[in-house]
Amino acid sequence: MAARRRHHALLPAHRDDALRARWAPRGEVVVGYVGRLANEKRVGDLARIARLPGVRLVVIGEGPELARLRRLMPSAEFAGFLGGGELARAVASLDVMVHPGELETFGQSVQEALASGVPVIAPRRGGPIDLIDHGSNGFLYEPGRLDRMEAAVAMLVEDTDLRLIQGAHARISVEGRTWPRVCEALVDHYESAIAARATSGTTTGTATR
Repeated sequence: MAARRRHHALLPAHRDDALRARWAPRGEVVVGYVGRLANEKRVGDLARIARLPGVRLVVIGEGPELARLRRLMPSAEFAGFLGGGELARAVASLDVMVHPGELETFGQSVQEALASGVPVIAPRRGGPIDLIDHGSNGFLYEPGRLDRMEAAVAMLVEDTDLRLIQGAHARISVEGRTWPRVCEALVDHYESAIAARATSGTTTGTATR
């Protein structure tokens, strides 16, 4: 786990200028990843981002891939495991987040970045599809198309206005996604599925008499 995420709301106001100055002393655009450093997260895909001019890559988290990733991306900042207020400040201090994993069922770190006013770039697969509105609060790219991932990052790095607009949209896009509302929507899905199954069973039974 990159951090203990409960009990501390993430907000754009947690952005920390001192932390940013340490990460990007030459004014680079800070592009980050937040999550476990494991093979299935495809963090190594970010090596292309680490080489982009004007970018400082920040990796927040720990895991079995740490040593390999340090060798692969020697110019990146590895912040390690963060929790609570430290995590809130770190996420809000990113300019862009990239989440390259293709096996996410929900994508809590994606939602946390959006809540912090940070646009997110992720594969068009799994949980990020429900969170990222392509072109509004970030970008989705076809799985495996790392050239498109890189192009999306480069676009946000070069266009400050677009990055700020997407950051504002990011926060708005998740303001209503509270746990009560998300759970209520889940219950609605279950009830709809149960009703559809019941209707299907009744129809099938009538047809076979």
